[in-house]
Amino acid sequence: MAELGTTGAGGATGGGYDPQRIEAKWQRRWAEARVFESDADPSQRKYYVLEMLPYPSGTMHMGHMRNYAIGDVVARVKRMRGFNVLHPMGWDAFGLPAENAAIKNKTHPRIWTNNNIAQFQKVLRRFGFSYDWRREISTCEPEYYRWNQWFFLRMLEGGLAYRKKSRVNWCPKCCTVLANEQVINGGFCWRHEDTRVESREIEQWFLKTTAYSDQLLDDLKQLDGTWPERVILMQQNWIGKSQGAKVKFAVVDVRDAKPIEIFTTRIDTIYGALSLIHI
Repeated sequence: MAELGTTGAGGATGGGYDPQRIEAKWQRRWAEARVFESDADPSQRKYYVLEMLPYPSGTMHMGHMRNYAIGDVVARVKRMRGFNVLHPMGWDAFGLPAENAAIKNKTHPRIWTNNNIAQFQKVLRRFGFSYDWRREISTCEPEYYRWNQWFFLRMLEGGLAYRKKSRVNWCPKCCTVLANEQVINGGFCWRHEDTRVESREIEQWFLKTTAYSDQLLDDLKQLDGTWPERVILMQQNWIGKSQGAKVKFAVVDVRDAKPIEIFTTRIDTIYGALSLIHI
């Protein structure tokens, strides 16, 4: 690309690098040649690149840029090595954070979210990331979430979706549940660092992923040598399968007391258990 220019002895750049002109030119050429579009081709090796979809409750920041630049490098390298690369983009645009952001900015959630999506897309296109924009999705559109609802109903019918009470991390300002990783600085919300997270027991929906724990663990073996060992270990710990026994201890001298049931992975140490004492 001779347009980049050369540097003379005095350090001045001959011609210089004009990103507004050069990058726009090549991005137009890529679009005209449809180099990032991916269609089914059985004769080519397939490769799928998907970064975590951005949550457009706000506009793009450098954390997003880092994430999508890394994914774009992978997609381009694989494409240069002859793979038929599918590299889509979409928007994780459904949920309370988007609604809370809209309330804070006194804007209708749909307007606020779609404006942010438009800004995201403008920046991503300007950087020339290699997405097949024909495959763009947005999770807040009924054309998308109708399938979420369809899948949920199938899982409900199959006994894989159920309700029960469980203790959760609750942010009173977000008005939503937080993952353990979103509780920071000794008990505060990651979005509102001045708001202490509460522990609440609420009824909620669960998906019975435990029905597939053995299959998930077995399939992780296929990733040996291709995924980092620490990532595989994290997945194994997340599945959290333990082999052991359930033991019931009788409660003595308490009328109508139910036995206390425990789970142990070391049943051989059961004889070292201490008796219960009333205080």
